[in-house]
Amino acid sequence: MSQLNQPAGHEAASPTTGADEETLALAHALFDAAREGDTELLRGYLNAGAPSTLTNAAGDSLLMLAAYHGHEEAVQLILHHGADVNAANDRGQTPLAGAVFKGYTSVARVLLDAGADPDAGTPTAREAAAMFARSEILALLG
Repeated sequence: MSQLNQPAGHEAASPTTGADEETLALAHALFDAAREGDTELLRGYLNAGAPSTLTNAAGDSLLMLAAYHGHEEAVQLILHHGADVNAANDRGQTPLAGAVFKGYTSVARVLLDAGADPDAGTPTAREAAAMFARSEILALLG
């Protein structure tokens, strides 16, 4: 995997300033794989050392994208590779709140089993579950 390059003495204008095309293409491929639930592609890159904590310009992690799009197996894989289950994006939303918002009970269960805090973020997963009448998930949250 290529390193992000930044000229000495220059402040980065964005997380991708100075990044080569190969690195950007890899990042896009990883975000797409998380969003689409392409577990095999994710597994290959994560096993090769790609960071499970990678975030996009909005602060969405691979875990957030997989959870928000309901990809349980991808969520398990990303967690196995060390993702922070409670890492919020730039809007303060956690992966658990994303899964709750979309109504993905099985994904919420995986995140809770991994230690997700139902009271972290804005809105919290508990608040989202109540707001969207996700009664099954509310019961999981306790």
